[in-house]
Amino acid sequence: MTIRVVADTHALLWYLYNDSRLSKAATTFMDAIDEGGDQIAIASITLAELVYLIEKGKIASTSFERVIEMLSQPNATLVEIPFDRVVADMMRRIERDQVPDLPDRIVAATALSLGVPLISRDRKIQASIVPTIW
Repeated sequence: MTIRVVADTHALLWYLYNDSRLSKAATTFMDAIDEGGDQIAIASITLAELVYLIEKGKIASTSFERVIEMLSQPNATLVEIPFDRVVADMMRRIERDQVPDLPDRIVAATALSLGVPLISRDRKIQASIVPTIW
């Protein structure tokens, strides 16, 4: 199994719930990974973002459990990438003026650290050095 992409928090949620806000290109790419036996990565901060969004009443309370269940399955398509010094070093390559939000920078730096694109609708990230799919 090979990690082929990192999913931003919104992209992950929209993919899990078949939300039409996920672009056709992103949906097609994620479907191909799932069907091909490869992996979609999420940054560990995505889990914290899910908790935060649940607490604010922005997403279903079952979203966290659903993601944890997916991460826990044998040969899981979804894999969590922890925040470490490599990701922190990659954050230095992303201009803070361009991507000011800390969670966004961590997610983007996670993609850079793995050498894979990031699935994200975030225009600030799309304008940065991070390869994106949308």
